[in-house]
Amino acid sequence: MHLVLVGLTGSGKTTVGRLAADRLGRPFLDTDAVIEARTGRTVREIFAADGEPAFRDLEAAVLAECLASETPSVIAAAGGVVVRDENRAALRAAHARVVWLCAGPAVVSERVRSGGHRPLLDDDPDTVLQRMWAAREPLYREVADAIVGVEGRTLHEVVEAVLR
Repeated sequence: MHLVLVGLTGSGKTTVGRLAADRLGRPFLDTDAVIEARTGRTVREIFAADGEPAFRDLEAAVLAECLASETPSVIAAAGGVVVRDENRAALRAAHARVVWLCAGPAVVSERVRSGGHRPLLDDDPDTVLQRMWAAREPLYREVADAIVGVEGRTLHEVVEAVLR
């Protein structure tokens, strides 16, 4: 069974996912990193050249591939993966445990200040994060088998909670 981490950008999916994969002895897949490796372009470059819809198409294809892998893996899904119905359906149908790393806008705002790879946060990060939270919170909840709050927890505590 795959372990899939979902949550807002900056919630810790990549960091927690790497540590969880090490603990479980499984491969780690970050959907953004897979997209960048496959296209030879950064997420920011894809957004700039092709637009968000094209990025979301790539994101959906990569998520489907990761979930279809027969090797149990830890997958850090891109923060916006839940915005498409097809991705939520794939997460629910997959042989996977989906864990929502729940970090609200105030928590991630501090974490993403220096995140140059987050093009959606370029203009007004706090307002955009508030909007993302309002739109995505019910979608994360919809796909989650477990919810792990990250606020006030150490990285070790979050990893332990994810692995329970």
